[in-house]
Amino acid sequence: MTQDIFIGGGGADYATPQFLNIGYANRHGLIAGATGTGKTVTLQILAEGFSAQGVPVFLSDVKGDLSGLALSGSAAHKLHEAFTSRAEKIGFSDYSYSAFPVTFWDLYGEQGHPVRTTVSEMGPLLLSQLLGLSEAQEGILNIAFRVADEDGLPLLDLKDLQALLVWIGENAHDLSLRYGNVSTASVGTIQRRLLVLENQGAADLFGEPALALEDMMRTDQDGRGMINILAADKLMGAPKLYATFLLWLLSELFEELPEVGDPDKPRLVFFFDEAHLLFDDAPKALVDKVEQVARLIRSKGVGVYFITQNPADVPEDILGQLGNRVQHALRAFTAKDQKDLRLAAQTYRDNPAFSTEEAIREVGVGEAVTSMLQKKGVPGIVERTLIRPPSSQLGPIDPAERAALMTSSPMAGKYDTRLDRESAFEILRARADKAAADAARAEADAAGAEEQAQDAETPALREFNNARRYAGKGVNRSTSRGQGKSWSREVGGAVGSVFIKELKGTTGRRIVRGILGGLFKGR
Repeated sequence: MTQDIFIGGGGADYATPQFLNIGYANRHGLIAGATGTGKTVTLQILAEGFSAQGVPVFLSDVKGDLSGLALSGSAAHKLHEAFTSRAEKIGFSDYSYSAFPVTFWDLYGEQGHPVRTTVSEMGPLLLSQLLGLSEAQEGILNIAFRVADEDGLPLLDLKDLQALLVWIGENAHDLSLRYGNVSTASVGTIQRRLLVLENQGAADLFGEPALALEDMMRTDQDGRGMINILAADKLMGAPKLYATFLLWLLSELFEELPEVGDPDKPRLVFFFDEAHLLFDDAPKALVDKVEQVARLIRSKGVGVYFITQNPADVPEDILGQLGNRVQHALRAFTAKDQKDLRLAAQTYRDNPAFSTEEAIREVGVGEAVTSMLQKKGVPGIVERTLIRPPSSQLGPIDPAERAALMTSSPMAGKYDTRLDRESAFEILRARADKAAADAARAEADAAGAEEQAQDAETPALREFNNARRYAGKGVNRSTSRGQGKSWSREVGGAVGSVFIKELKGTTGRRIVRGILGGLFKGR
């Protein structure tokens, strides 16, 4: 039986229980507030609440604090008395300590099980955003993906894409006949950006075995939802990689999960911490795609919660879709801060008992201004709320405890060993080796044939042929005509092969890419 998630106590005396209606939890949400105001604890108690109701959770651990979800809280903790007092104040009579089922993940494979995807699954749109490409360079990348799809060249890791770009640069003239101008300078720029990305550790992200989404949507033997924690403290050193990975994961959920309408509870809740990194300097086309995903993914049973310092970090069109809100204190020292504070207050349903703007400015650590969706999806009246204390450990666990949990995890061993099957790099190298061997063999055959012909010539005939061979003027005219015909045949052959390849690509198979450019598997 599902239950609503207890958030804390509201009202003048904090005695009025505040709940998140789990039936509307897939209507998305926002956790906002300045540094040190309590956003991490709010995220922790929401993850606990969803897990207890059998809802899997994905979240990123930016500071390392959220690993404590895996262990029970303790009366020995320095904040135990404060937590007990808070529980009594808000009427949390059944407050107790408990651990929750946790799976640790890490793009670098150091503090969690490795997380990988393939270059094909990432898609050209997200990869262009990750590389910071111009429109023209993004066009080259789209050509690369199109060629790979049509020519059966699997793009699994970075070396596959790098090898394909080399091939595109070498065949830029022929490809331009079909796709428009293919600039070798743009190809070179993309290669340099890929090198920078590789130096940031992105090579660990791309490859196989790729992450299976069902491994994140599990429950334990007691029916509690698995809390998937992505170690992100090191990953934050590459903020574009962090934001692009989370957006890729969100798009994979959108593409792969079936429609479920309005379920009794979400199938998964996705917390997007440091959300401003997603939208900073993002082109409008990408923001529009994110808005589209946010609007449609709730029908797949996925709730998305953005965590950021200021609601203004989230574009208005997306902010308007976030129905469940927890607003911790905002500091308004500058004119811009004061404007942002007024705008934040205006997005709540007024409570006649107090000024929302003043409340957002005045709430202390562990307090928040909250508004949750009620029956029929109507926003609740804003309330000053004292957030309930967490049941799990507050703060990080030590490395030995993390290692023990990883060893006993059902995911242990599944993703640890990288696979390197035949893909674009190996296929293109084999083609190049074969072409070089064929050319060498043809040259050797031609040299042998000429040598045999010369051996068969009589001295007088040899003298006559040599004289004709080096006559000069006539040879120049003949060679010029021959080159023209050869060039014409070469271009005609290239156009013909491209045409035939198009026919094969469109009739033999169709590659479908999803809303954010990733490979749509149709599962």
